[in-house]
Amino acid sequence: MAHDLLTMGRISVDIYPNDIGVGLADVSSFGKYLGGSPSNVAVAAARHGRRSAIITRTGEDPFGEYLHRELHKFGVDDSFITAVPGLQTPATFCAIMPPEDFPLYFYGRFPTAPDLQIAASELDLSAIREAGIFWSTVTGLCQEPSRSAHLAAHEARRRENLQAGQYTVLDLDYRPMFWGSEEEAREQVAKILPHVTVAIGNDKECAVAVGEGTPDEQADRLLEAGVEIAVVKLGPEGVMAKTRNERVVSAPVPVETVNGLGAGDAFGGAFCHGLLSGWPLGLVLDYANASGALVASRLSCADAMPTPHEVNSLLAERGRNVPAPVEAVR
Repeated sequence: MAHDLLTMGRISVDIYPNDIGVGLADVSSFGKYLGGSPSNVAVAAARHGRRSAIITRTGEDPFGEYLHRELHKFGVDDSFITAVPGLQTPATFCAIMPPEDFPLYFYGRFPTAPDLQIAASELDLSAIREAGIFWSTVTGLCQEPSRSAHLAAHEARRRENLQAGQYTVLDLDYRPMFWGSEEEAREQVAKILPHVTVAIGNDKECAVAVGEGTPDEQADRLLEAGVEIAVVKLGPEGVMAKTRNERVVSAPVPVETVNGLGAGDAFGGAFCHGLLSGWPLGLVLDYANASGALVASRLSCADAMPTPHEVNSLLAERGRNVPAPVEAVR
């Protein structure tokens, strides 16, 4: 049976402090969680009842075993995950300094990480072609063999191979520590964009992909590159989505922020759920915004992903439109 959502790329163990508002040097205890943006997006979609899976690689170590166990717990298919002998599963540390300061420290990713050792030869191209949504990130393009594997996956998702209701999403998650320059990243993104139907990013990420400009100018450039839905996050002003004949802005859903790191991944998983449900674009954005807000109000990322009931309750509480129930997909 085809997956509703198949993501590809980064996975790690998130090590988050239990002490809020304290620098890492002074933290006394930590919690351990599943992490990595594509992994979190898969979990978020599973929370909304979607059949999700991830293509990635871990180290051949206890942390890798832990990540498999967590994916099982969340109902995410881990059959496309293999271990890389000789490499360690990455760990990501974060300081929790609300409301806006959440610095990340990556360990085990330099000079390479297991999830950057995904090879084109090991891809299940049939599963990639058949998935309702295929989701990848710019980070996956930063290094070989992952770069060639992502290109092969996107070639399999060529527009002529897609059916109605299928989408190919590129998360424009540019992280400068993984790249030599912005120009290098822009060159690689340009190779992928012709096969992308949805691109999602904030102002800086869109600027790396298609150049500086207003949100509308950046969205227009993404559409000119072949994207069908350009989603530009506007920070405190919410999020805008633009197609060739529609422009929608969704206002933010205010919450007291505890940890903003997982909000974008919750947004992504909920956005995919809304697309697959066939909702109007404005409703998709509102639902995704509320999902992201709920995770921002919680400590962890994967463990904090909300259920449809929680999202709908928040939307109703804030006087926003609540989507009609979706028939169970499991």
